[in-house]
Amino acid sequence: MNFFERFLYFFEGKMQIPTSFGWFHLMFVGITVLLTVFLCLKFRDCDDKIFRRIVLITWIVIVVLEVLKQLVFAFEYDGYTVTWKYQWYIFPYQLCDTPTYVLPLIAFIKEGKFRNALMSHLAFFAMFGGLVVFIYPNNVFASTTLINFQTMIHHGSQIAMGVFFAVRNRRNFNLGFFLKAIPVFAALVSVAIILNESMYGYVSTNAPGDVFNVFYISRHFPCTLPILSEVYKAVPYPVFCLIYILGFALVAFVVYNIEKLIISLVGRKASSNAEQNNA
Repeated sequence: MNFFERFLYFFEGKMQIPTSFGWFHLMFVGITVLLTVFLCLKFRDCDDKIFRRIVLITWIVIVVLEVLKQLVFAFEYDGYTVTWKYQWYIFPYQLCDTPTYVLPLIAFIKEGKFRNALMSHLAFFAMFGGLVVFIYPNNVFASTTLINFQTMIHHGSQIAMGVFFAVRNRRNFNLGFFLKAIPVFAALVSVAIILNESMYGYVSTNAPGDVFNVFYISRHFPCTLPILSEVYKAVPYPVFCLIYILGFALVAFVVYNIEKLIISLVGRKASSNAEQNNA
């Protein structure tokens, strides 16, 4: 093995596969809660320059870990021979990967409606994706230490940044703010459809048996998501895509209302404490 291969082999260290609500899972739940509270209390009203730095640092962390994950999955060493084979099923373009592409835009574009729409997407749609993994992480844990740390840090940052964006926009946290997220999500789904169609021939030819199914909406492979898997079998593909977008929009709307309730309750508590202190 050369130096680079030894470097990757180091990251293939093994650990016992974590369990749902075991010590590893709960440790990251605690870290995520603390990080989220810290961001929202310390930086909810920070100036735009500091805000951009926070977003950029978060993006750099998740990108570095994602690149390492992709390399580790492609790298195989049996004790004698090194082989490289890309695993197309982990191509980094799922709902939970959207922060990878959206965060740098938020960090660099000017303030305005477009940036607010991107923040709205992360506050509701991506937030939901992170929550699902944290509530039921069984299918994301593995025996490779790096993979477990990467998935918890990645999805934990989704939750932390989603809440942070919601709190930062608390003064205009209304239905209009939520609705801005839907076109962003629809655009990301459209990119997924294009990728699924354009990559299907290449992957099936060069990596027979591999599955390329970003956002789990390829017309070439069955959808495996709960509920949507039944919809996939029951309706034409274009109708399925429309139901997919509307279904996720409905779930994101639930997330929006939960966040709105929490922000309202916290705001009332803060106002009450301020009145008592001034009395």
